[in-house]
Amino acid sequence: MQAWQVHENGEPSAVMRLAEVERPTPGEGQVLLRVRAANVNFPDALLCRGQYQVRPPLPFTPGVEICGETEDGRRVIANPALPYGGFADYVLADARALLPAPESLDDAEAAALHIGYQTGWFGLHRRAHLEAGETLLVHAAAGGVGTAAVQLGKAAGATVIGVVGGADKAAVAREMGCDVVVDRRREDVVAAVKEATGGRGADVIYDPVGGEAYAQSAKLVAFEGRIVVVGFASGSIPSPALNHALVKNYSIVGLHWGLYNTKNPKLVQHCHEQLTELAARGAVKPLVSERVPLSGAAAAVQRVADGRSTGRIAVVMEESA
Repeated sequence: MQAWQVHENGEPSAVMRLAEVERPTPGEGQVLLRVRAANVNFPDALLCRGQYQVRPPLPFTPGVEICGETEDGRRVIANPALPYGGFADYVLADARALLPAPESLDDAEAAALHIGYQTGWFGLHRRAHLEAGETLLVHAAAGGVGTAAVQLGKAAGATVIGVVGGADKAAVAREMGCDVVVDRRREDVVAAVKEATGGRGADVIYDPVGGEAYAQSAKLVAFEGRIVVVGFASGSIPSPALNHALVKNYSIVGLHWGLYNTKNPKLVQHCHEQLTELAARGAVKPLVSERVPLSGAAAAVQRVADGRSTGRIAVVMEESA
């Protein structure tokens, strides 16, 4: 079979190599899946760079979420068991963690419904307890993680403000349903959001960026607001001033979605059922902005690493194209 392999850490386009390798053999509790589509995530770039919290042994294949097919023909969503990641013809996965692919979504969309939407659902509903009528601010609102949070926020009845970088990404954020879009390259984010909210700020702020975005969040969070820390795509991990959180009376909550797979897997299943229902009625639909063949995976991961993508890029196998 074919698989992209990383033999040394570095930038994805430099270290990912397409090779002919042996098909992996399932261990206890594992199943072999034929990959139908593999979604590209920012963690794939971090894996290549050796900067992710999980560091599989070299050589490994990146690709952390797929839509695959079981030996008996069932279409499922799965997180491949590293080092056998999703940018390959076949992967291994935990048999107990397989989720049925929603019938309302094609392979690429189904692959993209998993990590980003699960993270959004847990962040907004489990950690921040977003309520209808509240204001949600989403940083990087045109990206894969951001577009999921925007759609989930609208489905929950929130007013959604999206922060993006560039006119093309602003157009995507509006298409996804943002009520207000702020282009950080052209506008003062703090001033624009304060104007949009009458000076009140946002009840919930969803931050997968860190760095300057977090500094803006601290200035924009409303009384009894919640800042959800999802990741640090900027590469800068902020150091929150806890005295500021005390004085302004807001919460800083972290979200590591992967922990739910071991701490409370039933909640992951419940979340998937909620997402499937939302997808069935059209309330959410992953934005797959680009579909590439397996041969284009390395370039696709590099585009995501460089912040040059919107929505999700999916690697789609020829049989599923």
